[in-house]
Amino acid sequence: MRSITNQNLDWKTVLFVLVVVAVFIRFPFFFRDYVDRDESTFILMGQSWVNGHLPYSQLWDLKPPITFLYFALIIKIFGKSFFAIRFFGAVMVALTSLFTYAIAIKFTTKKVAFWTAIFSVFFQSLFGSLQGVMSEHICTFFFVAALYILFWKDDAKWFLTSGLLLGLSVMTKLNMAYPVLCLGLYFLYEGFHEKQISKTIVNLVFMGTGFFVTIACTAIPYYLQGDIQIWSESIFEAPLVYSEGRFHSPWRTLPYVGTIALLLGAGFYLKLIDWKSKNMQLLTIVVIGILISYVQSGKVNGHYLIQLYPFILIPLGMAVAKLPPIQKKYRAVIAVLLILVPMESYLEYGNIISNKIKKDSFYNGEGIDVPRYILGHNLETEHIFFTEYHIGYWVLDETPPTKPATHPSNITREELFPYMNNLRKSGVEELKYIMEVVRPKTLVARKGKKIFDKKLVEYNSYIDAYLEKHYHLEATVGRGLIYQRLE
Repeated sequence: MRSITNQNLDWKTVLFVLVVVAVFIRFPFFFRDYVDRDESTFILMGQSWVNGHLPYSQLWDLKPPITFLYFALIIKIFGKSFFAIRFFGAVMVALTSLFTYAIAIKFTTKKVAFWTAIFSVFFQSLFGSLQGVMSEHICTFFFVAALYILFWKDDAKWFLTSGLLLGLSVMTKLNMAYPVLCLGLYFLYEGFHEKQISKTIVNLVFMGTGFFVTIACTAIPYYLQGDIQIWSESIFEAPLVYSEGRFHSPWRTLPYVGTIALLLGAGFYLKLIDWKSKNMQLLTIVVIGILISYVQSGKVNGHYLIQLYPFILIPLGMAVAKLPPIQKKYRAVIAVLLILVPMESYLEYGNIISNKIKKDSFYNGEGIDVPRYILGHNLETEHIFFTEYHIGYWVLDETPPTKPATHPSNITREELFPYMNNLRKSGVEELKYIMEVVRPKTLVARKGKKIFDKKLVEYNSYIDAYLEKHYHLEATVGRGLIYQRLE
């Protein structure tokens, strides 16, 4: 490692190390049925696209179409493969970290930049649901690539390229529009301050052109089908309404936003971070834009932080590098701690080995085991309703019974119904339609968990009573509950 960090840190070497680290950490999760419910939904949306249905037309979810394009391309090329989806996700994490390394070189030494990139892999891959491929992984990759260009290139054609990448980022996750807007305002300020307004305007025009070209390209398929309304409503209107939902509040974001703001403030105050640096100003503006997006959304899930990690790790790495060097006697301890960081991965390695021994398959989880039981016992799969483990639709080659059921929790998000082109106007009405009109012969739930959020008493009361009257528990597979209709 000494030779890597001090002598041979060209981009090819760094990329090789980052890919090895990312794949090692994430490899055991290549075989997991699902890591996060959102990823399962993205897979279903991607499969629907491969089957010939544009996003939002057959199935529906609250993300722009580039998120689903990633999964559609993988499925189209490699077929139904958890391994392929997760492998290319690991490569994407490594590439994001490589661009983080390239940006960090603007601020610090190659050695510090290298370790910043390593920790970028760690933070994008560990702790919670980050082992899957989330929309945040995809949008951050595009954004970091765009920012790399803005740090290293200064002519109009590169601003055009950066704009295209920024457009892809926003069309992956809409909240990235806030740091994009902050970037534009910063460049305007800098242009006036440096008395280079003409050049700045030209650069921004090129960047804006690239940005809007990308957005327009996502609209073309819908325009050709005469369905541009569902494109605009699903991508732009629905997320804004969602951010005003009953479980969202700007106050819930304060612990995250406040902590990051205090860390940056402390770095500037202690002069560990140089605020006068234009590059640092640019990086800080991006962080501020992302924090604003958190406040606007009214909540911060763990995977939202993926968008922040590459940009906050650079000033953090700079600050740590200015601290007194670690004494030699403590270096072995630090090395051991670094080795222990991916503990989740080590445990999952044990899990896949155990699963191979017991079930003769590396692939594991109720999202695989439940469909295997259903097929093995010839249970009815048409109109099957997964309230949990909805990746099972993909495994069984089935489709969710209605648009809102694509992501089970969307059934309860009544504020989104007008944008789904859905006939039912309320969540309870939708649930009753599924249970009483569609009448699924098979329903899958999770042991020890309410079907809907415990705060949604009306939903849970209805479905608990309905299951009690019209279904019987056929089997328990792991934590999966398989119900069969009585009549």
